[in-house]
Parts: sequence; C-alpha cells; structure tokens
Amino acid sequence: MNRKTTIERFKSDFGEIVTVEMINRRGASVKLSNLGAGIVAITVPDRYGRMADVVLGYDNPADYMADGPCAGKVPGRYANRIAKGLFAIDGKEYQLAINNGPNALHGGPTGFQNRLWEMELSGADAVRFIRVSEDGEEGYPGRLEVAATYRWSDDNELILTLEAQSDKATMVNLTNHTYFNLAGHDAGTGLKQTLKLNASRYLPTDETLIPTGEMAQVEGTPMDFRSAHEIGRDIKADFPALNYGKGYDNCWVVDNYEPGQLRTVAELSDAESGRRLEVQTDQPAAQVYTGNWLDGSPKGKGGCEYHDYDAVAIECQDMPDAPNKPEFPSTRLNPGDKYERHIVFKFNTFGK
Repeated sequence: MNRKTTIERFKSDFGEIVTVEMINRRGASVKLSNLGAGIVAITVPDRYGRMADVVLGYDNPADYMADGPCAGKVPGRYANRIAKGLFAIDGKEYQLAINNGPNALHGGPTGFQNRLWEMELSGADAVRFIRVSEDGEEGYPGRLEVAATYRWSDDNELILTLEAQSDKATMVNLTNHTYFNLAGHDAGTGLKQTLKLNASRYLPTDETLIPTGEMAQVEGTPMDFRSAHEIGRDIKADFPALNYGKGYDNCWVVDNYEPGQLRTVAELSDAESGRRLEVQTDQPAAQVYTGNWLDGSPKGKGGCEYHDYDAVAIECQDMPDAPNKPEFPSTRLNPGDKYERHIVFKFNTFGK
C-alpha cells in the first residue's frame, strides 16, 4: 500500500490543536499532536498481523493540556527533576517553579509539554515541531530555539530527533514521555510486559526522587533488568527506590555510553501479542516510570479508564538534577553550540 498522511484540526480554549497521522506501507501508523509535540497513537501489528494502538492517550485532543501523566509529550526545558528548582550558571543563580514536592519537574507547570508548537510536514515520512522558548520562560536563561522531528519508517521505526540552540548559556534536557502497553492501550495492567535494560547502574535518590549523586550497581537489587523479566516481578519489594515512588520511577545509566553514539538501552515485549519494542538512544540515561499515578487521568481513547501501572514510560534523557551534580554528564548548552539527541522506537514481533 502507499503511504498516507492525514491532518485534522480542532478548536480549543487555548488555540488550534493539529494532529497528523502517518500510515506507512505496512499499514502501521503514528499519530502526533502539536500540543506538546506529542505522540497520541502508535498502531502496530501483533505476531498475527492484527493491529492495535499501543500507547496511552485520550480521545479529546484538548485533554492533553496539563494532564498529570504528561502522556506522549516532549517535556522541557529540563525533563525530570531539579532539586529545589535551583541551579547556577557562572555564579548566577536561577530559581524555577516548584511543582513536584520541593522540586522542579519537567521544566515547570507549563513547560514545553503544555504549549502549542508550530508544525510542518517534512516529506512523506516525517513531521517537525518547532517553538521558541523566550529568555526567562519558566525561569530559564536564554532564548532557546527547539525542534522535535519524528520520522516514521516502513520498517515500523519511529525516529525522534531533538534539537536546540540558545543565545545564552542555559540548561537543556529533552525526552519523550510516551506510555507503552504492547498488549494494547486498553489491555489493563502493563506489569506483565517483559523489560530488559542494558544498564548495570542506576541513580539512587532521596525520598523526593532527587539523585544522591551515586551511580549504584543494580546487581542483587530489584533494579536489575539486565536479564529480561516481567516488570511487575519485584515492584512490591521493600526497597527504597520502590518505596519512594510507589513503583519504578528511577533513572538507569546506559552501559558503554558514548556521546553521539546510538545504543540499545531497553527492550520491551509482550508475550501474548508477540509485540516487541527496542529503544535506542545517544543519551546517557533512561528514566523508567511504571505509571504509578495514572488513576484519575483524563478519559482514555475509546472511553477507556486508565489505572495505576497500566503502562510504562521509557524516557531517554540526561540525568536528573545534573545542573547540581558535577559528577553527572553536563546539561549546559552554550551559545553557538547545538544540542542534538536521538531516540529510536523500533517495533517488531516474535514467536508464532
């Protein structure tokens, strides 16, 4: 079949929401929204060729605005947490909004995820979202030009390129916050999915989920996903990381990380459907969040109600609180430099 692209427009109280669906030659599709430069649907086949949408989302395009889960969107200017919302650049302190306990989360209450981006098609297989974050927006220094480009291949690979440039020294950490349930977005618990992480270390945190600065070995702990197993196997273990977050909401350090080099960081699979997702990135870390607080989300697609642990987010990124942790890779972006990161979501099937 030929590739097909469909654009829809919706009026809302905060402006026009635009969605674009790309269907590849295999009939698999990705649907994106200019609200938060987000992924709202990914429909891929199971081992028998039956299609299902495997990401959580909402029927009403406007419900993505200020949703608690940040479903499918690109949070920024700094994804994840910064301790007390405070950091310094060249001796000057910057105070951000406190919106997650005592800390700043995902760039602030509005961030990038709750804004309408400009959208442009890039050929038959890609969509580019762009926006300008003005100097001082959410407390961050520098006028930041940012872009998120999604490319959907005929091999069911979704390639996300994140780019940014600033006219002042600033901090940047971008990711994508899609929730996956490979059995189908409406299949119930996501804890039966099998996860493998190419990460022998993780970042222990305090009770507010701010890293201590240590990179601890996963061996002998419930954080060890070096061998694939069901996500829910150890999620109720009495372990600080799991107690603090009511499940997994932790950052793993990618093994053999080299700047600019793609690495496979995660493999997610569902035994019943035979769907498998391989996640590659050139980022140094990945936050795995098991949807511990999905109860009370907006009404899901098809009228579905989502509940805690119904899906998992694998957020490839720089490390949380890196601006205050000199032992972590730097997230500073200087004028004249270009921030560029990549995340690849590769879908396939296994078994018969």
